[in-house]
Amino acid sequence: MTVSETALCAAPRPTVTRSFIWLGAIATGIIVTNLFAPQILVGLIGPSLGMSAQAAGMISTLTLLGYACGLFLLVPLTDMFENKRLILLTLGGALAAAVCTTLAPSGTLLLVAVFLLGGSCAAIQMLVPLIASMAAPSERGRVIGEVMGGLMVGILLSRPLASFIADAWSWRGFYALSAGAIAILTGALSLRLPSLQPTAKVSYIRLLGSFWTLLRDEPVLRVRAWTAALVMAAFTAYWAAAALRLSTAPFDLGPRGIAVFALVGAAGAAATPLAGRLGDRGWARPILITSHALIIGSLALCALAGYLDTQFAALVTLSIGTVLFDIAVTSDQTLGRRAVNLLRPEARGRLNGLFVGLFFIGGAIGAAAAAIVWPLGGWTAVCGVAGAFGVLALITDIVTTSGTS
Repeated sequence: MTVSETALCAAPRPTVTRSFIWLGAIATGIIVTNLFAPQILVGLIGPSLGMSAQAAGMISTLTLLGYACGLFLLVPLTDMFENKRLILLTLGGALAAAVCTTLAPSGTLLLVAVFLLGGSCAAIQMLVPLIASMAAPSERGRVIGEVMGGLMVGILLSRPLASFIADAWSWRGFYALSAGAIAILTGALSLRLPSLQPTAKVSYIRLLGSFWTLLRDEPVLRVRAWTAALVMAAFTAYWAAAALRLSTAPFDLGPRGIAVFALVGAAGAAATPLAGRLGDRGWARPILITSHALIIGSLALCALAGYLDTQFAALVTLSIGTVLFDIAVTSDQTLGRRAVNLLRPEARGRLNGLFVGLFFIGGAIGAAAAAIVWPLGGWTAVCGVAGAFGVLALITDIVTTSGTS
């Protein structure tokens, strides 16, 4: 939530209940599926609308580009306008965009709709800091961890969920169900969200211009955004190539088998509440170091799985490595958000927009790196590149202490 300390003193801090945390976790998890589902649906959407391969390839790109625009252009508005109304309006935009995507009669209109849908999904980054700010600083890590658990489950389940729905119905069925879910969530949040007004008095242009000032003046933001970007680069590199590797020996999985395997990674989201609690108790630094070291070790295990002789042994080894890898990733993301949300309350919208936007750039770099090294060295090369991102994050832990308390 983007209110200043003076605002919090002027009015009682809203109480964050367990049911509200769960509502936030469910909301973020459902909304985020719209960002990653196009990666699996593009093969169905393009032919159904007569789109060229190049145009169809823009579906996922424009969805994520829209999200990036939302992070940098919409999320900062939470430092200017009443948060509840802004979140509900943004969710209303997501609902309208999801309906338009469902009904899109042509490729051009669909591309416009998914761009707007991606931008409206920035409501996630308005909701997470609002819920976090409702908790006392000593409990903020736990609360962020529990909400982030829902977010990470949504990310990990988005591709298999979209695959299952499209297989049972169609790609339009996914967006229709998404629209229905967003409508229900908007109604629930309208009843539960507190009405909170930020005290910042600044123009929108100056608000956006303060991004550089925040990066310059907040070393915690710089360090935690840097390591989060590295970790997200490792995450996207791994999952960008995982489906390609699972379809070949010794794994030999079909589309449904790959979708089921993706469910394994969701188990890693269970670590987020624990990481948050340990951060609240002063263990942020050792957990971050452990997480980044675990990224390196788990990816080595995933690379090894590709050399095993039997399908069973290969799948078990890869599953263990994947769960450990996702635990490490979610722990880093949780503790990074915790550190950023303990900074300036009056700039929390901008801080979260910057943090997520920067690690989002890291994710794009990771996906591009996987696309480059996969043809050159296959699965081992992808794991090696992803592990290298983990090495850089670990080195950062060793040479700095910013944001690790």
